[in-house]
Amino acid sequence: MQKILVIDDDTDICLLLRRFLTKNNYEVAIAHDGSTGLALLQEFKPDLIMTDFRLGDTDGGTILLKIKEIFPFVPVLIITGYSDIKVAVNVMKMGAYDYITKPLFPDEILLTIKKALESVETEKGSMQDLVEEHNGTTTTHSKKKNAKPANYIFGEGAESKFLIRQIELVAPTNYSVLIYGESGSGKEAIAQEIHLHSKRANQPFVAMDCGAISKDLAGSELFGHEKGSFTGALNQKIGHFEMANGGTIFLDEVANLPYEVQVLLLRVVQERKMKRIGGTKEIPLDVRILVASNEKLIEASKKGKFREDLYHRFNEFSIDVPPLRERKADIMTFAQFFLDQTNEELGKKVKGFSSDVIDNFMSYAWYGNLREMRNVIKRATLLTDGEWIESKTLPFEISNYAKLLFTESPTTPVSVSAPVVEVVQNTPESTSSNEVVAKPSLKSAAIEAEYDMILKVLKEVNFNKSKAARILGIDRKTLYNKMKVFEL
Repeated sequence: MQKILVIDDDTDICLLLRRFLTKNNYEVAIAHDGSTGLALLQEFKPDLIMTDFRLGDTDGGTILLKIKEIFPFVPVLIITGYSDIKVAVNVMKMGAYDYITKPLFPDEILLTIKKALESVETEKGSMQDLVEEHNGTTTTHSKKKNAKPANYIFGEGAESKFLIRQIELVAPTNYSVLIYGESGSGKEAIAQEIHLHSKRANQPFVAMDCGAISKDLAGSELFGHEKGSFTGALNQKIGHFEMANGGTIFLDEVANLPYEVQVLLLRVVQERKMKRIGGTKEIPLDVRILVASNEKLIEASKKGKFREDLYHRFNEFSIDVPPLRERKADIMTFAQFFLDQTNEELGKKVKGFSSDVIDNFMSYAWYGNLREMRNVIKRATLLTDGEWIESKTLPFEISNYAKLLFTESPTTPVSVSAPVVEVVQNTPESTSSNEVVAKPSLKSAAIEAEYDMILKVLKEVNFNKSKAARILGIDRKTLYNKMKVFEL
């Protein structure tokens, strides 16, 4: 019997859902606030979660993120009385499977639950399909084509096949894995794939971005703390390691951890037990550790930034994720994957990309990798009214990348995402060919800094242009002109 956790502060809705779902052969647990719902996660281990968007102690977005930290593959349905497309799109972006608007209709609820639970099985099978195809054992491609997109997209190029093979080899083991790759290349998604196809797949997967945590709080986030252990510790806190017990912990950008926290982490890795900060009780741990970094940890250790002994503890197996620009054979496969996802999110039916867009995608360097591509396609799909994405819907730096790479005109708006270069023609004395040599432009660096500052201020004031102009010390007209040039 599959389990469903319902989180809603409306008692009547909870009772109705429990009665209805129980009649349809589901085991149901009820929580009337977010904190109770989160506490039930580990104990109840639901196959699906339904949560109201408006809760007394939190909101659906916040609780969704916390659920996804612990059980990333459990589908979450958001219940909302606000059928606003912004709410729907936002929760889908944050990882919700779908949303249901009040008043609730039994047939709609049952159908959505069934589809969500089926999607989990499809996602679990998607990796196996790719592995079988890679090994030459798949007899038909229909299952792969009809499956709901997996958490991470694998292409058909040599780099992708090698990546699949590495995951296939290491996933069933308990090895610690180092995942190297540029920002946006999908390191966390690969860590999730390793967990999903391991023996711990039904246990928690807990991710922590070590670069986003302050030095003072890193130890508490990892190991938890006891009430009163330091100023501000008003309650006991369970750390990421304890939340991941039995499952997998993923430490992203691990080289950013403070040195003193690395010392504590080494002991945990060696002894497989820990104490909460301020605590005396030893807590045994059964956790698989996956870590990621955009710089080689052995190099970081030589600089005194990362403990070499900790590096060797982590380095039981390593995976290098190639940047998107080195996976040309798969670029349009990835693009179509993100288009299919966005079509589903926005309820659109955009078929594909014009020939100009394909040329733009193939020539662009994709400095932000898959993350940048996903955002570009989301924006383009939103702006597309027809069946095909045209180059006019792309950011300026992509649609004009070839021009910006080989020309720099004072009258032409300059790309700020892609590095602008000056072109130097080699003389016959220096080379026998007309090879073009690019070198960084000081002007482009200044423009990029200006762009970053304007965008940062606009975000801080929620794109209130009057406030932004005052903070930047310019008038509104100048700000408008700069926003137009930068396509903000």
